Amino acid sequence: MAVETIDPPGLPKPDGWRQLAVGTGSRVVFLSGQVARTAAGEPVGTGDLAAQTEQVYLNIATGLAAAGATFDDVLRLTMYVVDWSLPKWADITEGARRAAARLGADVVRPTTLIGVATLAEPDFLIEIEATAVVS
Repeated sequence: MAVETIDPPGLPKPDGWRQLAVGTGSRVVFLSGQVARTAAGEPVGTGDLAAQTEQVYLNIATGLAAAGATFDDVLRLTMYVVDWSLPKWADITEGARRAAARLGADVVRPTTLIGVATLAEPDFLIEIEATAVVS
């Protein structure tokens, strides 16, 4: 495994993300922002942030696999969430937990969440980018 995640003493213990990831691989993978669409381009979870989040994580796993990576190799995630408010975190973590169960993977990584007014299409509620390192 090329990534070690750490929640160091002296920093708050996060719920749903990690404070730090250390990568030791030789190839860096930058996965563009993934949205709630199937491989055929069909929308998933219109109006449902948890369902969209789940699909986004599944899409991230598919993209990582194409580069020979898994969530074990992810250094960080950047989330863009439309009309962000704190109560939305529960839906995001629920979607991530459902995806983790389906993937059999730990998807919790250092994460930055950025609230945005809109995304590329009006039905997108969340978009997530991933950075990974593989040997």
